Amino acid sequence: MESRQRAFLDELLDTASPSGFETATQQVWIEYLQEYADEVRADEYGNAVAIYDGGDPAVALAGHGDEIGFMVRDIAEDGTIHLTPIGGSDRTVTRGQHVQIHTGDGPVPGVIGQTAIHMRDKDTEDAAEIAEQQVDIGAADADEAEELVERGDPITFDQTVSELENGRIAARGLDNRVGIWAAAEGFRRAVASEPEATIYAVSTVQEELGLRGAQMVGFDLNPDAVIATDVTHATDGPGVPGKHQRSIELGGGPAVGRGSANHPNLVAAVREVAEREAIDIQLEARGSRTGTDADAFYTARGGTPALNVGVPNRYMHTPTETLDLADLDATAELLGRFAARAETYEFAVDI
Repeated sequence: MESRQRAFLDELLDTASPSGFETATQQVWIEYLQEYADEVRADEYGNAVAIYDGGDPAVALAGHGDEIGFMVRDIAEDGTIHLTPIGGSDRTVTRGQHVQIHTGDGPVPGVIGQTAIHMRDKDTEDAAEIAEQQVDIGAADADEAEELVERGDPITFDQTVSELENGRIAARGLDNRVGIWAAAEGFRRAVASEPEATIYAVSTVQEELGLRGAQMVGFDLNPDAVIATDVTHATDGPGVPGKHQRSIELGGGPAVGRGSANHPNLVAAVREVAEREAIDIQLEARGSRTGTDADAFYTARGGTPALNVGVPNRYMHTPTETLDLADLDATAELLGRFAARAETYEFAVDI
C-alpha cells in the first residue's frame, strides 16, 4: 500500500463516524476523491458519491462510512453520563474503556466505569446492559456535566490504530471505514485506465441502523450493477464457536459472497477478474441475506445486480477489530480491475 493511500486509511480510521453523525468522515472521503472524479456530491443525509462519466453501463463501488457507537441518553445527578447504543454495540467489551463524547464544542474525554475486581460480587459477573453503564468525565455534578455535554451527543471508543505483526492492524471501526477506503481506491484505480463505463464510488450512511443510506442512494443512482464492500467474519481467530466456522481467513484475500443478494453474473465476473489478475479470493456462502448494503441496493429500485465482497475481519464490533492490509489492498485491486472493464460484462440472467 502506497504511503498516500495508507495516510487516507489512517485518517478515515481516526475520524469518528457513528451512525447518524458521519459528516466528518464523509468530508475526508470526498476530499480524497475530488482529484480523480468528474463530480463529487452528497445528498441531504450525507451519502457521498464520486462519479466518473464514461458512458454505459454504470457500476457502483460502495461501502458504508458509519461505525457503531453510543449516545448520551441522560446525565445523572452525580455528573456521570447514561448511555444508549448506536447500532450493534457490544455490552461485553465496553467496561473500562476510554471514550470520547463528540460535542458541538469538540471532544470531551471520559471512561466507561468498571468496579474494581476487589469490590465486585463474583456471583454477578455478567456484563451489565449498556443502558446500565455510565461514562465518567470527571464532572462533580450534573450542572457541571451539562455545561460540557448534551443529551444526544454521540460517543465512540478512544482507540488508535495499532500496527500488529505480518502486515496486520487493529482499530475500532474497521467496520466499515475499510469498505469506503476500498471503494475509493477501486474507483481511483479504475478511472486511471479511462474505462468506457460510468463508475460511481459510494460511501453510504446509517448502514448500522438498517442499511438506510443504501436504500436512499441506490434509488437515486439506479446503477446497472453495484458491489458493496464490507467486513466479514474471519473465523480463523481464537474463540470462534464451531457453528460459525466458515473457513474465512486473514491473509486469504477478499471473500466473494454467493447466494441471496449476490447476483450470479456478478459473482462469475469477479471470479474471472480474480483469476485473470492472480488475485487470491475466498468464497462465502450467503444463504438468506448478506447483512450488508448489498441487501438494500439490489431491491432499492427494481432489481439491481449486486454483490457483497467482504474484507476478513476478526473481533467485529469491538474496539480491537483486526485485519490484514494485504486483504484490503487486494479488495481495492479486485474492485478496480472489475470496474475498468465493466462494459464487457452482461448483468442480466439468461432465461
